[in-house]
Amino acid sequence: MKTNRREFLKYLGLGAAGLGIATTLPDLAWSRPVARLVRSTPEAEGIASSDILALVESLEENNAGLHSLMIVRHGKVVAEGWWAPYAPELKHTLYSLSKSFTSTAIGLAVNENLLKVEDRVISFFPSDTPEKVGPNLAAMRIKDLLTMSTGHDKDTTGAMRASDTWIKNFLALPVDHQPGTHFVYNSGATFMLSAILQKITGQTVLQYLTPRLFEPLNIVGATWDVNPQGINTGGWGLSLKTEDIAKFGQLYLQKGRWSGKQLVPEAWVSEATSFQVQSGTPGTGASKPNPESDWSQGYGYQFWRCRHNSYRGDGAYGQYCVVMPEQDAVVAITSETANMQSTLNQIWTILLPAMKAGALPQNSTAQAQLKQKITSLIMPLSTQPAASSLQSAVSGKTFRLEPNDLKIQTVSLTFDKNTCLFKVQDETGIHAITAGIGRWTDGRTTMPGTPPNLVPSPKKPGTSSRVAASGAWTDENTFVMTWRFTETPHSDTVTCRFGQDGIQIEFLNSITAMSKGQKDKRPVLQGRRAV
Repeated sequence: MKTNRREFLKYLGLGAAGLGIATTLPDLAWSRPVARLVRSTPEAEGIASSDILALVESLEENNAGLHSLMIVRHGKVVAEGWWAPYAPELKHTLYSLSKSFTSTAIGLAVNENLLKVEDRVISFFPSDTPEKVGPNLAAMRIKDLLTMSTGHDKDTTGAMRASDTWIKNFLALPVDHQPGTHFVYNSGATFMLSAILQKITGQTVLQYLTPRLFEPLNIVGATWDVNPQGINTGGWGLSLKTEDIAKFGQLYLQKGRWSGKQLVPEAWVSEATSFQVQSGTPGTGASKPNPESDWSQGYGYQFWRCRHNSYRGDGAYGQYCVVMPEQDAVVAITSETANMQSTLNQIWTILLPAMKAGALPQNSTAQAQLKQKITSLIMPLSTQPAASSLQSAVSGKTFRLEPNDLKIQTVSLTFDKNTCLFKVQDETGIHAITAGIGRWTDGRTTMPGTPPNLVPSPKKPGTSSRVAASGAWTDENTFVMTWRFTETPHSDTVTCRFGQDGIQIEFLNSITAMSKGQKDKRPVLQGRRAV
């Protein structure tokens, strides 16, 4: 799929002429299923367009790395934007925001009397339970999985994934504390919730949620990673569109009710989003509440409590579903940032006080300024591309590479006026990415070593990933590309240096770039022009 700026804006114009400039539609009052959330203007729902503009500008100035933003007030979308090449129709990896959906599946199973939160974890897996069961493991309940208080001293995910037998590995780990007394952020616990649900229903969490949650919300195309036994990973791996995140938040804001039906029991919504255990910043254990941290306000059932009596589901690098009951609002964000607290701070300091009790006078000037902003939302490109006399000399030439761990044998870069075709060959075939010169070009690729992922998982040969790429000469000898994998938070920077019939190619993924002292695991490729 190719999405240029004109097509992107045309798409937005179907129901919203830009961020916060949506056409006012009839109020459906949630009385019947809708494919999309109702759109309205910011002023009609009590927010000044100028304040939303200030939020967007502040997020950009503070390097929040936003890919998308959707603000819902009184059940209506008042602001939405995607930073090209990200787009409304694209799914996005949610990372740990997946956990809130797994929790919802457990709540539905409780409502169907398939299990109870007091049920013991080992009761579901007699064949995977260690020969000797300690008292803490024996006492561990579903509730302890939900509240991240399993009794483990650290996140179990790495040890659990050390071999293919995830359930057995989890149950074999030491349980150092009495369950229910010690909070440790633990994605392995969420996987176990997924495994329990599949054990009792014969369905994955995704299969179970589809008729009960996704279809009523008109969420289509969801995907979820699985473990070697075909169990959804639970704590990560779900991919949804930005509006799907907003719908989920709106469902919880409405206490589980949607289009006149109670999809999720109100009691579960209340219990799941209430304070259940004292939390701390992930990886640090329990702590006293910090008035400046949204990670120490308490934890519910796979939901974080926030300041300002709000709550959220969130995922690594800035995937947010923030629910603000007192303001009757939901904020959905996808992004890549190393400072997730900063994004929340800006919501609290700019957006929250901007939400007024009643409608505001329409402001066509402010709305026009907001519309102008949305038409220019784009991820950064090289602002000062250089020219290179080498371009014509290297274009289309094949470079044979020295032996390397990626098993890439040859590489070539073919330039025309607007693009560079980067092509490699390995033992499985040819893989390519087309980079726009000074612009984003969309496509798909099977390039080895991509896309970057916080939780590495085996990639079947030939599996393609959606990518948008741009490139520019940064000096006479250096061509640099950015590959954005637009259904994930992540990107690659690929630096190609030319000299004396040789080429050097260096990779840097965005996860590593945010991690001080780490280097990309991929080798620096060296090669010579083929004779």
